[in-house]
Amino acid sequence: MKRKYNAFAALVIGIVASANVTAQQPASFVVKANQPTADIQPTMWGLFFEDINMGADGGVYAELVKNRSFEFDTPMMGWKETKKEGAEGSVLVYNLGEVDMANRRFARVKVKSAAGDYGITNEGFRGMGIKQGNQYDFSVMARQQPGSNIVLNVELVNANGEKIGETTIKPEGQAWKKYTASFTATATEPKARLNIWTKGQGEIDLDMISLFPQDTWKGRPGGLRADMIQLLADMKPGFLRFPGGCIVEGRTLDERFQWKKTIGPAAERDLIVNRWNTEFKHRLTPDYYQTFGLGFFEYFQVAEDIGAEPLPILNAGMACQFNTGELVPLDELQPYIQDALDLIEFANGPATSEWGKKRAEMGHPEPFNMKYLGVGNEQWGEQYIERYKEFEKVLKAKHPEITLVTTTGPFPEGEEFEYLDKTLRAMDAELIDEHYYRPPQWFRENATRYDSYDRNGPKIFAGEYAAQSVAIASPDNKNNWETALSEAAFMTGLERNADVVVMASYAPLFAHAEGWQWTPDMIWVDNLRAHGTPNYYVQKLFSTNKGSQVVPMLHQDKPVTGQNGLFASAVKDNETGEIILKIVNTTDKVQNSETVVEGVKKLASKAKLTVMKSDKLDAVNTLENPINISPVEQNLKVKGNKVNLPLAPYSVTVVRVKAS
Repeated sequence: MKRKYNAFAALVIGIVASANVTAQQPASFVVKANQPTADIQPTMWGLFFEDINMGADGGVYAELVKNRSFEFDTPMMGWKETKKEGAEGSVLVYNLGEVDMANRRFARVKVKSAAGDYGITNEGFRGMGIKQGNQYDFSVMARQQPGSNIVLNVELVNANGEKIGETTIKPEGQAWKKYTASFTATATEPKARLNIWTKGQGEIDLDMISLFPQDTWKGRPGGLRADMIQLLADMKPGFLRFPGGCIVEGRTLDERFQWKKTIGPAAERDLIVNRWNTEFKHRLTPDYYQTFGLGFFEYFQVAEDIGAEPLPILNAGMACQFNTGELVPLDELQPYIQDALDLIEFANGPATSEWGKKRAEMGHPEPFNMKYLGVGNEQWGEQYIERYKEFEKVLKAKHPEITLVTTTGPFPEGEEFEYLDKTLRAMDAELIDEHYYRPPQWFRENATRYDSYDRNGPKIFAGEYAAQSVAIASPDNKNNWETALSEAAFMTGLERNADVVVMASYAPLFAHAEGWQWTPDMIWVDNLRAHGTPNYYVQKLFSTNKGSQVVPMLHQDKPVTGQNGLFASAVKDNETGEIILKIVNTTDKVQNSETVVEGVKKLASKAKLTVMKSDKLDAVNTLENPINISPVEQNLKVKGNKVNLPLAPYSVTVVRVKAS
């Protein structure tokens, strides 16, 4: 019995020892560089923008004055009466009463005494971010009432009320006129406010009170925050989807996004309440409106600036189905379809056409060459299909060159998804938009989602996705390393299936640290700073290492889709002659790897290695530590046709190596 026991024990020990040896063996990958499986579209990795989390007003739109034209539902929101040294006066808001007028209101300031100082103060968007040495452009529409001769002293003050910049405006006459002045800030302050003091007696009317920094993106007056747009440009995105998102739909159809009201002079753009204003009880934001200073022209312009294809989304005659679900009757849908036709002309028509002329008048006579147009954002059900068919019938007849984007609703599975997926495929839809807000584990488990999709069916646009660390729409969601790592694992699956997936974008894009409604978000800002999250850097790694063609990267003749916690994909860049490997290690152990590249004569002896990693899955980037988790580059030695390297725990690794 003793001999049998010892023999059995020896067998067990041998099995365990063999397992340990196997576990310590390098993960072996084979890349078949001469067997491309798919072309990668230039649009593969892009951006989704929606005005949520104070993404536009108070965010990327650089206007510092909140409620500059007194058009909020509460006309003096953001403003307050200011006086000192016994001054007397009053502020009244007048409404011209013309329903269709974009700018109906103005403020009349009455100064009753020449003694002291009387005026109004604007608080900005959670304060005003002011930078020392920067130039600021102030402007105001003003007119004097009969017998008045009031001078405006304009000043910026810091949180303690100390002056950090000033200028003077002297309005003349009783007709509306725009007055401008510039001045230099003497200090940096994240919580500045704007005071407008009156000197003299009488009454003066004020409207469109504005303050912009001069260091906007490309130095455009009245433009966008350069630091925020630069983060987008650095990603080299293939497309920009705009303007959303649920704001396309609106809580009601009256609150939907109407592109025609967002172009032309700023004072003529219709302001509306932002649909995220009261959406979440935990983050009520009653001062959140859309002035549309960032309108459709600016969206197209930014897309052009950063080399991205513009992808506008238009309302399909349906309000948000999570809210009212209001519908336009099918026989009254024509104005919505005409909006789509007119948008194509605005973007692509000659400067002699009706809408092309409007584009030219705004400073862009050449077409924007729009190729994509989305009909509806996140609709579902038969009502959407009925309305989409009406759009498709007209748009494809008149503009077959435009690729139409449809939607399978807000969920990546379930009854609504299955109905739309089946129906749209039967209709030979061109490009289907799928959304997924799910736990990190879902993203790891769904790296093979598109492996079985019909290669001859519609193409897929992964239009909105983000791993939720707690739950969908939870205020406790974080942009932590686990979410970014899991998205990277999923993105290797998107890349591997580039013959099906032709567009993908994380969502939402921007969030103000003091004005957000939804988490997680790709880029966080305050009034002076902006930083990328780990999720941003993962997106950037894939976008800037896109390549031209997918090539197989195999482990034991199978795609690398989670074996031993590893996910991988490979592409070749036909312009640079490089092979690009992306490997994600989702385990807490170092895993050595050996990648053999077949189908090339030789690999260069030196490769570029980029690694993102953190030992802590709950680690995040912050405004104070913006690159806590970010890519680190170094050189890697290569021997022969093999790339050997250790894969750090919880890491994303990118290798670029030239091949001949």
